[in-house]
Amino acid sequence: MDTEKLFSILPVKQVTGTLPPTVTDIAVDSRAVNAGGVFVCIEGFTVDGHKFVEKAVDNGARVIVASKPVDVDLGKVAVVMVENTSRAISLLAPRFYNYPSKRMTMVGVTGTNGKTSVSGILQAVLQEAGERSAVTGTIGFDLDGTLYETENTTADVLTTQGMIARAAEEGCATMTMEVSSHGLVEGRLAGTEFDIAIFTNLTHDHLDYHGTMDNYGQAKGLLFSQLGQDLEKRKFAVVNADDEWSNKLLEMTSYPVLTYGIRNEAVFRGSAIELRANGTTFTLTAPGGDFRVAMNLIGEFSVYNALAVIAALYAKGMAIEDIINHLGKISSVKGRMEQVPTELPITIYVDYAHSPDAIEKAIDAVLPYKKEGTRLIFVIGTGGNRDRIKRPIMAEKASVADYVVLTTDDPRDEPYESILAELEAGMKHDQYACIGDRQDAVRHAISVANRDDIIIFAGKGHEDYQIIGSVKYPHSDADIALEEAEKKFGSGVVEK
Repeated sequence: MDTEKLFSILPVKQVTGTLPPTVTDIAVDSRAVNAGGVFVCIEGFTVDGHKFVEKAVDNGARVIVASKPVDVDLGKVAVVMVENTSRAISLLAPRFYNYPSKRMTMVGVTGTNGKTSVSGILQAVLQEAGERSAVTGTIGFDLDGTLYETENTTADVLTTQGMIARAAEEGCATMTMEVSSHGLVEGRLAGTEFDIAIFTNLTHDHLDYHGTMDNYGQAKGLLFSQLGQDLEKRKFAVVNADDEWSNKLLEMTSYPVLTYGIRNEAVFRGSAIELRANGTTFTLTAPGGDFRVAMNLIGEFSVYNALAVIAALYAKGMAIEDIINHLGKISSVKGRMEQVPTELPITIYVDYAHSPDAIEKAIDAVLPYKKEGTRLIFVIGTGGNRDRIKRPIMAEKASVADYVVLTTDDPRDEPYESILAELEAGMKHDQYACIGDRQDAVRHAISVANRDDIIIFAGKGHEDYQIIGSVKYPHSDADIALEEAEKKFGSGVVEK
């Protein structure tokens, strides 16, 4: 890219050395620098990029963007001094990739629970409709069916712009992004222009980061305020009419609003809901009349997710009849109340539930189908060095189950004992076990299960690893559970 054009986006800077006519790429990791590239020194919580300038130059960097003095050979490399390198990369990244979000319909999904499900369902419906599309979030970066791993729900601004650009180059017409509150506050979505913003719900989570629910809600609202004010553009806000935070979000955008819900009046409303163990039907009241919807997704929360998708795709211009037809063909989103295929005499679900509200909804989804005399066993864990306030509340919600196994998700550097003690404080009955090692916890849940019992392994969902210390170790709740269950009940595993 033309170097002068790239750096013209920075209004205040000091350049020493001679800028090359063009640059090949931008990196914030010295190991990722390519010959002829730009290295931006980011000061993070644990790593300062200024310490890796020499490595970046050795790898071929020809421009260094820094906020404090760096020792380089100005005959080989130019230095662009700025006040804040994090702000600088937020401007440089979208400019370098030529503002790729403008080349597609961009859908942002935010909220405490349901982001991954809504994003996954929307992606699946678009693919059923034959449209090339992409989605990024907790599960990674799904480029029209090919999955690539990412580090965070909302990636850093440089990675985000790169993913959007790649999706556009691959001919995707739509890109859906899970938008986290952390990502919004930290500016990881700078330069991303959304056309449709979806709000699912707001419940207790991430208060270790935001401090209060009001701060948390305001952070979510940034997605809606960042839709902008150019009302000549066709943009929409899609919000949950049954969540009181929606009223506050409506104050943050001037664009048309499409509401969805079950209990309150909404533009897209679900009623006459029939919940079954293998699917759900409901009546959709929407522009154009009433429609009967049948889908393979379970639980009332899935109705909310489906309504959000229907509203968003209607905003995009898809006919409601077509949306409903495609919706009826898709299965569960990976790791979201996903039933593990098996012919063994127990029912196993894996779910990503790691907040009190999500735990409550997961249990509510299966309780109606529990046979008399059988039990619901619930395995609940929480991460180390994270929101400790919610731990006893999570266990309290899990106490609805007949038997609870308290464990960890990603313990990181926190001892098992402190995590388990804070979870245990919320238990409402004595039918539970405290087992810090998650593999042992999964095996224990199977060991106490009887025929026809239902087991929900919550907290990890689709994830195939566990973080202990700072290391990722392979881990799959489903694989461990099936292996142990086959030993106990005999062969019956269905190939996934």
